[in-house]
Amino acid sequence: MAFRWTNTLTRADVTPRAAYLNRRQLIASMGAMGVGSVAGPLAAQAQEADSLEPNTFEEITTYNNFYEFGTGKSDPSRNAQALEIEPWTVKVDGLVDNPGEYSLDDLLGGLTVEERIYRLRCVEAWSMVVPWNGIELADILNRVGVQNGAKYVAFETAVQPDNMIGVRRRVIDFPYLEGLRLDEAMHPLTIIATGLYDEPLPKQNGAPMRLVVPWKYGFKSIKSIVRISLVEEQPPNAWNTILPNEYGFYSNVNPNVDHPRWSQATERRIGGGLFADRIPTLMFNGYEEEVAALYEGMDLSVYY
Repeated sequence: MAFRWTNTLTRADVTPRAAYLNRRQLIASMGAMGVGSVAGPLAAQAQEADSLEPNTFEEITTYNNFYEFGTGKSDPSRNAQALEIEPWTVKVDGLVDNPGEYSLDDLLGGLTVEERIYRLRCVEAWSMVVPWNGIELADILNRVGVQNGAKYVAFETAVQPDNMIGVRRRVIDFPYLEGLRLDEAMHPLTIIATGLYDEPLPKQNGAPMRLVVPWKYGFKSIKSIVRISLVEEQPPNAWNTILPNEYGFYSNVNPNVDHPRWSQATERRIGGGLFADRIPTLMFNGYEEEVAALYEGMDLSVYY
């Protein structure tokens, strides 16, 4: 089933920054109206789990994983400020028409930046709703020219040992690597995020550019990208290499396939409080209608 993203959400759907500390009071006062309106092709799924009310800027930027800057959830917000992002160069190579070392402006300049309010589901069974600003990855790949033999897209994160405490401590193997099948990369839900809440992407969230694939577990959305390669063979990805019995290449959100050490049937929404009820996890993180056709005929309990 062909699908093309239609951006029906606007700034009215996002909690204003000035209202962060009064977010819950704001929602209560609006009652059943919610914050703005949720419309378009994702509306039905959105209402099943939440109203797509985004987490606050503070929550999003102080609770995340970025092992280059430490293994604790608050480590990146403290340590990632050392990341050097100017100038930033992205190497594009492999099966492309226009390989080279691209500046951000050369790679992204002139392409359409949209706001995408997406669920983010971590493999650790916590979740958020994030208002990204970004560019469809397909637009970037079309700019560099994908050759016929390309079947996958491989990504690589920056390695700055002097600035990355996690790299110096070798908490995992670096550089961090990820990959997508080409049709996943070209899907209109897949974006390269460059901002958050209409501001430049914070360093702890993967500045200056990161991948966002909303139907997959969060670790697939590689941060601070410095290399994009179009390749014929399935590329390595970090967690599948480190723990292949726990993390598959696809890593689609699937409440029916548990992690070997915990259930994936429910999730804890960040910002809901310590004793908030867990909510059911949706197949493909709520984007089943849009992406299920990508995996038609595949046993998703095997290709996890």
